[in-house]
Amino acid sequence: VDGAIPGMIFNSVSKDLYDGKKGIQVVPCAYLRQYVEWVPRDSGKGGAPVNIFPATSDILSRTSKHPDDSKDYLDNGNYIENTATFYVLVIHSEGYTTPVVISMKSTQLKKARKWNTMMMSTKMRGTDGSFFTPPMYSQIYRLTSQAESNNKGKWYGWEIERVGPIENVKIYQDAKSFAQKVSAGDVNVKHDSEFVETDSTTPF
Repeated sequence: VDGAIPGMIFNSVSKDLYDGKKGIQVVPCAYLRQYVEWVPRDSGKGGAPVNIFPATSDILSRTSKHPDDSKDYLDNGNYIENTATFYVLVIHSEGYTTPVVISMKSTQLKKARKWNTMMMSTKMRGTDGSFFTPPMYSQIYRLTSQAESNNKGKWYGWEIERVGPIENVKIYQDAKSFAQKVSAGDVNVKHDSEFVETDSTTPF
């Protein structure tokens, strides 16, 4: 990608690049965990999921872990990836928002668990003085990238921090509307990269 350097955040649909150190501000609107079945890329047939199984599926019990890449393979040669999907709104500096999907898998699953824990532990005080957990789409988070490594290589992963509650009414309304569309099944996801825009026609 022209102009890209390691650590930048890339929207594979709009082709927008974001500085990984500065990061992006997002509003999480929905979360979904799935098991995605892929054909190995070296087979020449990769590129799209073969099957997508819900989090309640027992598909992993029908796999075996390969010692070379630690992936969970089925008897047919395909592999299963445990995938955490976040439906979010990216808040641009100009003030408008864009609905996108961020998929986390492999080493980034622990980041997904951390993010969910952050959302569940966020508390706000109600008018009666008691505390409650607000909906995820009421909060803004900053996502940046950081260098990571293990004995198999080096890469960049997500770093997540909470910014605070949404103060812009329009952004809140957009986030709530996007969350409702996801819940209603009106948003489709193309599983092919870490940062892809939804094909929803919602006019954000």
